Amino acid sequence: MSRTRALRIGTRASALALWQSREVAAHIAAQPDAPPTELVHIRTSGDVQTEIPLWQTRGRAFFTREIDRALLDGAVDIAVHSLKDLPTELDAGIALAALLPRADPRDALLSRSGATLAALPAGARIGTSSLRRRAFLARARPDIALVELRGNVPTRIERVQRGDYDAIVLAAAGVTRLGLAHHVSEYLDPETFPPAVSQGVIAVCARQEDEPTARWLAALEDSDARLSVTAERALLRHLEGGCQVPLGALATVHGGSLTLMAALCALDGTHPLSARAQAPATPAEAEALGVRVATALLERGAAELMRQERAARTVEPP
Repeated sequence: MSRTRALRIGTRASALALWQSREVAAHIAAQPDAPPTELVHIRTSGDVQTEIPLWQTRGRAFFTREIDRALLDGAVDIAVHSLKDLPTELDAGIALAALLPRADPRDALLSRSGATLAALPAGARIGTSSLRRRAFLARARPDIALVELRGNVPTRIERVQRGDYDAIVLAAAGVTRLGLAHHVSEYLDPETFPPAVSQGVIAVCARQEDEPTARWLAALEDSDARLSVTAERALLRHLEGGCQVPLGALATVHGGSLTLMAALCALDGTHPLSARAQAPATPAEAEALGVRVATALLERGAAELMRQERAARTVEPP
């Protein structure tokens, strides 16, 4: 089906967001008789509130809310996000129309000297804005100093190169997509440094009733990515977590099997909790697997640990 009007793609204006949106546009353009696409830059609250640590910001969807509003208002036809930024419950009227193949889900350490995490000297300053990364860094290296870090990926890398930090931790997928992987000193093992839920997956959203647009997006869908993040997001939803909770998880598909592992700990690295389970790689089983692993974490004390961490943050920063 041809369409003369351009498909308007809502996106943030950061280098990584634009890379992701151009990737989506390229996949659409590769289809026969595809419509033209147009990128529409939208500033989000996460872009505006650059001086406020993410853990201090109320609510969720800091980097997605304004784009999704533009989608619902008809100002754009497609919204492109890093799936890890999306809340587990989407606004009414929005469909998660396609998920692109998952890139490397791991976190990466970028140090000024090229040293690995274990080789950094005591007292080294490591920058990150993620409570999850803070918690697992504190667990691995309680002798280092954790420093707040905001800004887009190139800016963060520039800051570590000029000595503002001894090292920083970023998502490997974003660094690689921007052609900056040569700065990586070490890729962190997901078993000891579990990534954020859905890390490495590009999400493409559309209005639920917009069937013409959905048809162009169907070709972008990756079934393994869908199975993996269905399990991870079900886990997060059941735990009632979010980016302010020091939780990491990773689901992987091997043949007909889906494995999900998840872990969390206190912000000082103590009280580690983890769980792992396996299920057939089907959509229904993926959802149930996430709930099962979340239930195991709750039975091991996750609810009380998260309650204590949230209460502590109402008094002072980590």
